[in-house]
Amino acid sequence: MALVNEHFLKLPGSYLFAEIARKVKAYKISHRNADVISLGIGDVTQPLCPAVIEAMHKATDEMAQKSCFRGYGPEQGYDFLRDAILKNEFAPRGIRLNRDEIFINDGAKSDTGNIQELLRWDNTIGLTDPVYPVYIDSNVMAGRAGTLENGRWSDIVYIPCTAENDFVPQIPQQRPVDVVYLCYPNNPTGTVISKKELKRWVDYALKNDVLILYDAAYQAYITDPEIPHSIYEIKGAKKCAIEFHSFSKTAGFTGVRCGYTVVPKELTISTLDGESVELNPLWNRRQCTKFNGTSYISQRAAEAIYTPEGRRQVQQTIGYYMQNAQKMLSTLQSLGFRVYGGENAPYIWMKTPDGCSSWEFFDALLFGAQVVCTPGVGFGPSGEGYVRFTAFGTKEKTDEALERIAKWSNK
Repeated sequence: MALVNEHFLKLPGSYLFAEIARKVKAYKISHRNADVISLGIGDVTQPLCPAVIEAMHKATDEMAQKSCFRGYGPEQGYDFLRDAILKNEFAPRGIRLNRDEIFINDGAKSDTGNIQELLRWDNTIGLTDPVYPVYIDSNVMAGRAGTLENGRWSDIVYIPCTAENDFVPQIPQQRPVDVVYLCYPNNPTGTVISKKELKRWVDYALKNDVLILYDAAYQAYITDPEIPHSIYEIKGAKKCAIEFHSFSKTAGFTGVRCGYTVVPKELTISTLDGESVELNPLWNRRQCTKFNGTSYISQRAAEAIYTPEGRRQVQQTIGYYMQNAQKMLSTLQSLGFRVYGGENAPYIWMKTPDGCSSWEFFDALLFGAQVVCTPGVGFGPSGEGYVRFTAFGTKEKTDEALERIAKWSNK
């Protein structure tokens, strides 16, 4: 008899963004002439930059010629892209890594879930709250979360990040953790972490044999020179942290699919017998077994963002989205809303007014202004009473959405 993995049955009915899509679809069916503007899901709207398109065309042409056709590529990624990453992302920040510590993937979302295959089912997981839903849901699937009780998973250690503590995660005191997720710049709150605070986490991890899973998908949006782009800017982090990167929001690769994970050779975790085990060769073994590598065309496209033209063009696109973020931040503030983020990240985190719940505000905004946001409670219990707006829309639609919100909120 084939038996199901019953941990999947514990998951809520649908993924957060699927539930949003369902609600919006239902609204459009009953309001057929509605022009709904989405500032909810964080998908990009600007086209790939010319340097990337040129590289993709060239790579596609290569695939049409026998002399330079590519079949299966290396599971770890092509050397040309890994070398470009080392040279452009880490070397300028004084971070020394080796090529075989970089693993090219099809986006950070995949590896933040897949990395758990290296970890025992009974590790205690710590999560900053609110948090990107994939971290929780993938741990539920692996059997580490326990049961869902009043919006909280019984075996997860929640680390609240709210306005009351300036969105700074505090080291767990009541209950030790084995693995902790940190995401900075943060999705969903748009806030960042200082080097001082990040050092506290690295020191804690080194002292207590804790593994940090550090999601740096939005690091390209950091403008403050005092804010770290990588956890490896902190001394000792290579002994306790895995870092995830993505080209999805940096260069508009949501439809191209390419990112990378850093697994330092210095990083070890323990067996039950206390033996130290290096994770780098284990992750390499996992990838060689279960991943056929990211496409050659996607990797050539990613390499192109590190050319002088590519860097300039990507920065223009990032600047475009950050102009949206700044407009959203200033407009919502002028309307009297309490808002956060939007300065070093493409997300705005807003407190709902008058004690309104996240989903109540979502419905009110959809029906009152035909604008879609993301309910904060979908990111965890500490997200209740907040909503998230994305700056990844077009300038025209963002401006129109803000005009609608202003008209609606002033009624």
